[in-house]
Amino acid sequence: MAKALLGYSVTGDARAMELALQNRRLRERITDLEELIVRLSRDNDELSAQLRSVEDVLEPA
Repeated sequence: MAKALLGYSVTGDARAMELALQNRRLRERITDLEELIVRLSRDNDELSAQLRSVEDVLEPA
């Protein structure tokens, strides 16, 4: 009986460690995606500004 409980406990700890690792990886992935969103938003703003500049040049006065 003690071996069964010990085995269960170790297995539970391994599962908890695996879940903690997956949680850390997911949090890192979320951080990476948030940084990507910021970068793409900044790039989009820059491209929009460039487009407005080109439109201003091409638009007859």
